[in-house]
Amino acid sequence: MAKATQASLFDLPPDLPEGFLYRPEFVSPTQERGLVAWLDTLPFKAFQFHGFEGRRQVASFGWQYDFSRSHLLKADDIPPELLPLREGAAGLAGHKPEDLQQVLINKYEAGAPIGWHRDRPVFAEVVGVSLLAPCTFRLRRRTPDGFERKSMILEPRSAYLLSGAARTEWEHSIPPVDRLRYSITFRNFRG
Repeated sequence: MAKATQASLFDLPPDLPEGFLYRPEFVSPTQERGLVAWLDTLPFKAFQFHGFEGRRQVASFGWQYDFSRSHLLKADDIPPELLPLREGAAGLAGHKPEDLQQVLINKYEAGAPIGWHRDRPVFAEVVGVSLLAPCTFRLRRRTPDGFERKSMILEPRSAYLLSGAARTEWEHSIPPVDRLRYSITFRNFRG
């Protein structure tokens, strides 16, 4: 795992929201290949949201959020294959690895998006790791005149952190991807 260091003014475009950190090359190409080989063995299920089925597929560990009941459910333990990645994600967020108790893995086939949302309030910081394909990560927040919008490209093997205003004031989305992409998202619980 790439060493997580404090962000400098040169890590991001200057106009991204406070609390958004980005780390290119967070995992090596060798680590990515190993993770993808393991991810390809998982039994992904279509994302379910209040009776609707999304185009992306998901797998959860530690805890999973049941959108039909707005409720957290215990899931299988975080597998050993994800523990080194969780350690790096915890470093990026300034936490101990065991603080990141929930993992959501998204599998985006070509054409799959994720709509505008803010992660559920039960979760605090969000650390996402992108594998295989780049994507446009869009951010928006409501203003008196409509929406303020920002976006950036998440490169393969990169990671991002949503904390502070980026987590609580801004929504995010990803338009349809053009080829297979995985995201591994680690979350801690709000204290």
